[in-house]
Amino acid sequence: MKLNYYPETDSLYIDMSEKPSADSKVISDGVVLDYDKDGNLVGIDLDNASRIVDLKQLTLNRLQIGRAHV
Repeated sequence: MKLNYYPETDSLYIDMSEKPSADSKVISDGVVLDYDKDGNLVGIDLDNASRIVDLKQLTLNRLQIGRAHV
């Protein structure tokens, strides 16, 4: 997953997958969901992001980075 913030437009794009977007749906004012050709969520676009989320803080909980090999 990648978070990309564009200050010039105050937009935040959350890449959920490397697959290209084939369809988009506006779910509320300034929030667009992008889907691949199979209907899977691949990205979230937030316009006016600084009004929606606190861009000064990023908290990750229970994030599993890798697995130990046994």
